[in-house]
This record gives sequence, C-alpha cells and structure tokens, in this order.
Amino acid sequence: MRKTEFANGEFYHIYNRGVDKRNIFVNEFDYERFLLCILLLNDEKEGWLDVWRNLPNKEKEVINFRRLNLRKPLVEFIAYCCNPNHYHFIIRQLENRGIEKFMHRLGTAYTMFFNKKYKRSGALFQGRFKSIHIDSNDYLLYLSAYVNKNNFIHGLEDLNKLHSSFDEYKRARENNQKINICNISPVIDQFRNKEDWMSFMQANADYLKGKKEEAKYRLED
Repeated sequence: MRKTEFANGEFYHIYNRGVDKRNIFVNEFDYERFLLCILLLNDEKEGWLDVWRNLPNKEKEVINFRRLNLRKPLVEFIAYCCNPNHYHFIIRQLENRGIEKFMHRLGTAYTMFFNKKYKRSGALFQGRFKSIHIDSNDYLLYLSAYVNKNNFIHGLEDLNKLHSSFDEYKRARENNQKINICNISPVIDQFRNKEDWMSFMQANADYLKGKKEEAKYRLED
C-alpha cells in the first residue's frame, strides 16, 4: 500500500525513472508524446487521447487546445521536467484520488506507445511512481528550482531542447498564446518580479549541482 495519502489541495513531488535505469525518451517525438499525454489525460472523464488518435494526421498537429478548457482536471501541474531516463513533477491534487488516477493513465498510455514503437514488452518504469508530500512553502520554492533546472543539475545542458516547465516560468506575466501545462502562480507570485525568481532558481541550482558533483568525487576517491 502506498505510504503517501494524497489530499486535495496539497502539493506533491512525483517522480520515477526507467526500469533498469533505461532511457524512457529516445528522441524528440517521445518527449512530445509524453507531454501530449499529460495534457490529454488530465481530465475527470476519459477519452481525450482517443479523440486525438482518431484525428487525421494533418489535424493532429493543430488540435484545438481551447477545448481543453472544458476539462475538469484531476491534478494541477506546478512544474515538470523530463530527462532521458526519468521525470519529476510538482503537482497539486484537485479531485479525490486524482493523482493516482492521472498517474495510472499516464504510465499505461505512454508505456503502450513506447513498447509498440520500439517493439518491446513489459514494464517501462521502475515500479510505481514515487511521491513526497510538499509540506512547507520553502520546500515548494526549493523544489521548483530543482525541477525546472534538473537538466542543468544532472549535467544535461547539451540536450537539443529543454523538456521542462522552465520556459513557462521565463514567460511569466507575458501576454502570449502558447499552451502552458503548468499553473506557475503558486511559485512566481512569491517574487517581486521574474528576475528575482530567476536569481533564486539559479542560485539553488548551482548549489545542488555542486553538491551532486561533490558526492560523485567522494565516490570516485
């Protein structure tokens, strides 16, 4: 039985990685499919992903995401990152058992896609997803830096494209038409401006990367 009991309105750090530490994202299309699943599966009702699958190919790229406003989300994303062999989410539960329902759908849908594409079978993720209750505001802010700059902390800056909510935070308070996965207000509204948040995030990311490198050197000595 899961140790964490998810409560509505509370924030949680959700994470998992590939079985045997294998990559769960091989190319850019895999990242895009995972993020599409996040958008389409986060609803009290099921079926959005099936609607997308049945669209003609030429329409799949221009799906009217305004219709997503009709959803009743199970969870609210605050931040996310996807690295080649693992992911991190900060999410808030909105509906009873919302996190469990959403994560089950996401894991099942993406595993089916991945296994079919790469002609494999069996589990893709390393067991059930892991979860930690975010029980303080300081912890929420710290984790927002950790998640948004996770690729930097892990030394993955050479990825062709960042697959995280970092760009959504950089666009904070800008008038743009891009689709956002996250509600960044619980974090960004605690800073005077975007620049203050950027400084906070980078300082924490530098510290965490230093600690990670320090631990690595100790193991190699």
